[in-house]
Amino acid sequence: MNSLTKITHLILDMDGVLCRGSEPMPRLREFFDFLRERSIPFMLVTNNATRTPSERAEQLAGMGALISPAEILVSGRAAALYLRRDYPAGTRVHVFGMAALGQALEEEGFILADDDVEVVVAGVDHDVSFEKIKRAVRLLRGGARFIATNLDPNIPSEEGFLPGSGAMVAMLAAASETRPTGVGKPEPIMYELAMAQMGARPETTAAVGDRVATDIVGGKRAGITTICVLTGASDRAEAEAAGADFIFDDIGHLLDAWRAALAEGDPA
Repeated sequence: MNSLTKITHLILDMDGVLCRGSEPMPRLREFFDFLRERSIPFMLVTNNATRTPSERAEQLAGMGALISPAEILVSGRAAALYLRRDYPAGTRVHVFGMAALGQALEEEGFILADDDVEVVVAGVDHDVSFEKIKRAVRLLRGGARFIATNLDPNIPSEEGFLPGSGAMVAMLAAASETRPTGVGKPEPIMYELAMAQMGARPETTAAVGDRVATDIVGGKRAGITTICVLTGASDRAEAEAAGADFIFDDIGHLLDAWRAALAEGDPA
């Protein structure tokens, strides 16, 4: 697909695209008003597993964008759905991460535990301690399977780039000498789950993101159109080198181009 006019469903990253920490990107509300007016279904798909979908929806509401929790897929839930393919409800799982990650796993029937576990699921932890690291490493060395919500090394915020899940997962991997399986972007499962929820087809779906290594690479792996905005992790040269289908300074410029393409009825 080489035209914005052919997009019928949208998958949007959050951090670095819609907001930077607690700061909304310019024209955020206008962008979502456009999607609602055009009846374009969308899913917000984020590697950030520190908050639940309800908490992320509340955050966006404070920025003027009214989004349903059902329209948000976080990597913690994706990890839980991924594990349910291989493990039954009642499987003991250890969580290295925030409360939202544990909640997502419990909602899928997993039992959170600190010993005798089959899986260690790791994400970013804002209250990381040596004891938490030691416990996770011992479980991994004892044979537990290693699942990472995502491998992003950092997260954009109003303070700059902060340590992400990938940084903490790398620490656990080095200490345990165990290789993790990443579930979040750029793995196709995130996009597949989002498209399934919307009833979307790859050929008319586009992904909007700021990070080439996850959003653009992941979108291409899933066979969908990729749109890079330059308000987060990657610059124009990186986006061009990765072969992003469209590159815009921000979602406001994407909105303007989309409206213009629809008005002309020609490929953008």
